[in-house]
Amino acid sequence: MKYIWLDCDPGHDDATAILLAIQCPGITLLGVSTVHGNANAENTNNNAARCLYAFAAPSHIRVCPGATKPLIRAERHDPEIHGIDGLGGVEGLPHASHPGVQTRLIDHGAPIRALEGMAYAVRQTWKEGQGHKVTMISSGPMTNVGLFVSVYPELLDGIEEFVFMGGGVGIGNRSAAAEFNILCDPEAAQIVLDAPVKKTMIPLNVTHTAIVTRAVHARLLSPAFGIVAPPGPAAPGATLPRASTPLRHMLSTLIGFFADAYKSTFGFVDGPPLHDALTVAYVARPELFACRRYRVDVELAGAHTAGETVVDVWNYRQCDDSWGRNGKNCMVAEKLEVDGFFKLFLDCVARCDKVSPLNQ
Repeated sequence: MKYIWLDCDPGHDDATAILLAIQCPGITLLGVSTVHGNANAENTNNNAARCLYAFAAPSHIRVCPGATKPLIRAERHDPEIHGIDGLGGVEGLPHASHPGVQTRLIDHGAPIRALEGMAYAVRQTWKEGQGHKVTMISSGPMTNVGLFVSVYPELLDGIEEFVFMGGGVGIGNRSAAAEFNILCDPEAAQIVLDAPVKKTMIPLNVTHTAIVTRAVHARLLSPAFGIVAPPGPAAPGATLPRASTPLRHMLSTLIGFFADAYKSTFGFVDGPPLHDALTVAYVARPELFACRRYRVDVELAGAHTAGETVVDVWNYRQCDDSWGRNGKNCMVAEKLEVDGFFKLFLDCVARCDKVSPLNQ
């Protein structure tokens, strides 16, 4: 069993990470915190609560609101990809004012802040070595995680691993060199990379292989749909099956908006990549990934390369065996078993189908 804390900025693909965190076998979700990123902090907080409700998270899980801006830099959002509120185009997901969503936003009348929630979860789970270590997952800018590392160094022994979706090896997506999550708060990312704890980076090079194709989308809508759109130029326009449940309809609209955004912005014609869901998939099923250990740093001062993850693939930097400031500090995912990932994803949707309040 893996005990995880999820820090996120929902975001369409963050929503799928939340679904997996709740429904993956072998995963115990301890809590969720939110951060600025794909939308402003108020929207990401509300969106996380909406997802917790829709995906039937255990009733004690509440959203812990976190940083509203980066450590140093001006905040940035991504409405071109995610819409103004972070979950543009989604149908069937209750509004933040829904009573079931509201219960996810407060705890005993007030929200618990991200750092407090993180620290409490680690203390209560680790129990000073008598319990279990916590894997901390980040699917957004790492402001909250960087603050946790800085404020609670005594709790780092209770962290098994930091897993983050972010960065790229030689590629970016929100500048010529930088990936969005890292670009939003590169200083926080460097703080985490310097922490003396194992890290695993899921970069764009891998997430861009986790494409929700027409065939996957059809199976998402209807598990019984065995014949997908024919191959060839006509396939992208082929009719998809009707959603078999309200939950699946909601997820289809989420994927559909994301697909349109990735097609118009980045030219992805086969479907959108489910970046953030891979973080939870890695924790639940590490055998689906091929990883290699490298020294990774973040460019903080480059006029054209700020936010770039500099992966020392040729071992130019002399490093020790630690995971910290002077070591080979990060496992970097290099390959994904794509079919295995989507089987896991669709299995989690099927599990959620049985319990989601959207279907009742």
